[in-house]
Amino acid sequence: MEKRKFSKEEKLKIIKECSEHGVKAVLEKYSVYPASFYSWKKKFETMGEAGFAHGITPEHFKRIRVLEKENKMLKEIVAEKELEGKLKDELLKKKFALEKKRN
Repeated sequence: MEKRKFSKEEKLKIIKECSEHGVKAVLEKYSVYPASFYSWKKKFETMGEAGFAHGITPEHFKRIRVLEKENKMLKEIVAEKELEGKLKDELLKKKFALEKKRN
């Protein structure tokens, strides 16, 4: 079978038609493999029409950048808290060591 590319509109039409007339008949009509159909359906359900775009869309790229910045900030906060905890532990050890020497 020759490989065929479907446009976004064709994919949407096939998904809609499958919900109305049944998957098997529609897939045979358009010569689409079930794996392809279910992949399209999953993309459509999770991301809407943008799911059919190839590669990263500008919106996805912006979202990734925002999440990367947030992730970096959170990592810095965790590192600061860890350092703070270690410093407190060291101070407590020194304090107890001094108290033991006095007694």
